[in-house]
Amino acid sequence: MIREVKRNDIPECVQLIRNSFITVANEFGFTVENAPAFTAFAITEEKLFHQFDEEKRPMYAYYSESNEIIGYYSLKLFDNNTCELNNLCVIPQHRHSNIGKNLLNDAFEKIRKFGCKKVYISIVEENRILRKWYEGFGFVHIYTKKFDFFPFTCGYMEKDL
Repeated sequence: MIREVKRNDIPECVQLIRNSFITVANEFGFTVENAPAFTAFAITEEKLFHQFDEEKRPMYAYYSESNEIIGYYSLKLFDNNTCELNNLCVIPQHRHSNIGKNLLNDAFEKIRKFGCKKVYISIVEENRILRKWYEGFGFVHIYTKKFDFFPFTCGYMEKDL
C-alpha cells in the first residue's frame, strides 16, 4: 500500500534510499570517494528532514503487509506547474514485482492532483536499463550534463501529463 510518509518514517526512508541506490553504485563503480554526492552516500536524515519540514516536499512510501517501507519517492513542486520526481526506489529484494511501476503510477496521479503538467527526472545516463524503463512510461530524454563531482553523466528526462 502506498501512503504519505510521516515525519517519524524519515529514518526508515533514509535507509531504504541508501540501500536501494547502493546497488547502482556497486554496479557502476561509484564510491563515497569518487561520488560522495551520489544518492547512496549523500542522503541523510538531516537532508530528508529538511525536505520534509522546510521544503514541504510530498513524500510517499510503499508499505509491505508487515508495515515495512519497501519503496519510496518524493516530489519537488515548482511554481510553473512542473515538478521533479526524486529518489523513486524499491528495496532490492522486492524489485521486479511491479512496486516501482505502482509507485510511478501513483506519482503521476499525485502530480496531476497538484496541478502539474510536466514532470522531470534525472538518472545516471549510463544506466541504459533504467532509462529504457522510464521511456516505457512516456518519459523523453531531453539532455545530458557532466559534473566534475560525479564519475558519470547525468541524464535528464521529462514527461507531459
